[in-house]
Amino acid sequence: MIVLGRLRNIASYRGFILGSVQREFQSKYRNSILGAAWTVLNPLAMIVVYTVIFSQVMHNRLAGSTSAFGYSIYLCAGVLTWNLFAEITSKAQNVFIENAGLIKKINFPRICLPIIVVSNALLNFAIIFTLFTLFLVFSGDFPGWPYAAMLPVLLLEILLAIGLGMILAVLNVFFRDVGQFFSIALQFWFWFTPVVYPANVLPEGVRAWLAWNPMVPVIAAFQDILVHQRAPDWASLLQPAAVAVILCLLGMQLFRKRAGEMVDEL
Repeated sequence: MIVLGRLRNIASYRGFILGSVQREFQSKYRNSILGAAWTVLNPLAMIVVYTVIFSQVMHNRLAGSTSAFGYSIYLCAGVLTWNLFAEITSKAQNVFIENAGLIKKINFPRICLPIIVVSNALLNFAIIFTLFTLFLVFSGDFPGWPYAAMLPVLLLEILLAIGLGMILAVLNVFFRDVGQFFSIALQFWFWFTPVVYPANVLPEGVRAWLAWNPMVPVIAAFQDILVHQRAPDWASLLQPAAVAVILCLLGMQLFRKRAGEMVDEL
């Protein structure tokens, strides 16, 4: 009943959420000649660069893939999905600090702020991933029905990111070093995740440590779908799913306990 009450409360503020998402999207390209066209040009340029450099210039080939664009697709699948995770966590950790004035002046469910963060990140992801999907279609590398398996994997990634982001957001209000530390940790986390390299190139001893990284099976699931054109190993996603649930519960518990103190601290 508590959860349903919170959902109804959030639904009543959907105009506030949608308006905030729209304002942030428009503010990114305000006073720009090309305006919103940059939302297409920037990701398009990235996809072209990855394709040209890794498929044509460096002639990289990915083991297990027969496509000439195999490594490029592997790279895009990893980088695009990692960027979504990084954007949600990085923006969520500062969401209460950056909206301190709004929190003090207006009475609204504070949980709307993390939802706005996720919505903005998903909007950016949807634009770039649509372009990437068009590239897969025109290059003849579209995975077919396994493509639909991305939806539950994407949901899992979002829960993992926002659960961690909520914990960081609350802690960052009271201990500002948390945000600085996580920015550094995120860089190491990226290179500890097989995004730009296959896991099988690592020494056996190092590879064993990857089991502690919940983002490894998530990224691998996207790479399985988009590169190898097969459904992911669902069993491997049980660990990050459990971590995501624990992080979300801890984040909500921490938020409920410290919501009043946060206003005074801000």
